[in-house]
Amino acid sequence: MSILPQYGLKQYRNSARIYTKSIPESLQLFKEEPRDIMTSVFIFHKHDELEELDSAINFLNGFDELVYADWIEESLYANTTEATKKIHLAFKEKIKENKKFIFLATETAIESKLGKWVLGQLHAQKDMDHIALLPIRGDYSDYSGEEYLQKYPYIHEIEAEVYGVKYPNGEAKELGAWLAS
Repeated sequence: MSILPQYGLKQYRNSARIYTKSIPESLQLFKEEPRDIMTSVFIFHKHDELEELDSAINFLNGFDELVYADWIEESLYANTTEATKKIHLAFKEKIKENKKFIFLATETAIESKLGKWVLGQLHAQKDMDHIALLPIRGDYSDYSGEEYLQKYPYIHEIEAEVYGVKYPNGEAKELGAWLAS
């Protein structure tokens, strides 16, 4: 199994976007894309990992399916109880309204309280066939989220530049086929 290193993921952003666009501008372009002919994917990410989010969207758009990526706006995040309630409601809605759910599983996202809460919500709202972790390890380091890879389907590199979704039971599906299903 090959887990995508952070520097490898960021190469997808660099190969797909115009260098003059900032990350917020690039993400806004994704938000403005028409949704009706695309597979809707909600991508959970740690709110301060916008470059990883932008890179993951570019990575996913490299497959046979057109992907509309959805996420929670950073403006919802604040350190108040009321903001936390709004975030939880927003996540529940995004999980329901999108066909697929991808958890951008960076080291910090899998350790966050919100990340653990979101994973818990998935069991109640989504069939496991529509959930996948995208595990991202830090540059040149081990991945501490190994236990999650035994519980959830996850995206991994099968061989050079060929990606698939591996299920906890050992079955696998090519990533483009998974996005289309």
